Amino acid sequence: MNCIIIGIAGGSGSGKSTFTNRLKHQFGDDIAVVYHDNYYRRHDDLTFEERKKINYDHPDSLETDLMVEHLMKLKDGEAVDCPVYDYSQHNRSDRTIRIEPKKIIVVEGILLLADPRVRDLLDIKIYVEADADERILRRIVRDVKERGRDLDNIVDQYLTTVKPMHYLYVAPTRATADIVINSGMNDVAFDIVQSKIRLLLNEED
Repeated sequence: MNCIIIGIAGGSGSGKSTFTNRLKHQFGDDIAVVYHDNYYRRHDDLTFEERKKINYDHPDSLETDLMVEHLMKLKDGEAVDCPVYDYSQHNRSDRTIRIEPKKIIVVEGILLLADPRVRDLLDIKIYVEADADERILRRIVRDVKERGRDLDNIVDQYLTTVKPMHYLYVAPTRATADIVINSGMNDVAFDIVQSKIRLLLNEED
């Protein structure tokens, strides 16, 4: 299978998930989506309180080796069982999601472009950016509504790990992107990307 992998990166709350979800809505099962967040390492050896204190914004918190292995298998036409992360428990769950190989694979994650092995697998690299105040507000709303987090924990995590790690590991990867978008709701950028995907889907193998 002639497979194209598109990476969507950017800071927490930048709008990359919005952009990815728009692509999922547009193309449905014609594309496969892999989330780097699902590859956070399992920490059954730690208590819940200890897991809450892990720096989840450092590259070492992710089992990127496994994601690279899965992307290579998908590129070779093999299905993979992707792990599923449970944000409410700060740990990988026992569930997996079966990802079937597709002509277009979209990969999304904050630290996606920080690993050269991942960058080498990406045919198109997209970076979504937003002002810091917008990102923290979106993160608060998302973590409270979708991930069952309390406000004190969100603010503490943002100040101690999210913000410093963003400037250390995430923001510098902007320079490696092929396309930089200022919002997940940028219709011009979305039209360009979805037109490219449609063109690739219609090409003969």
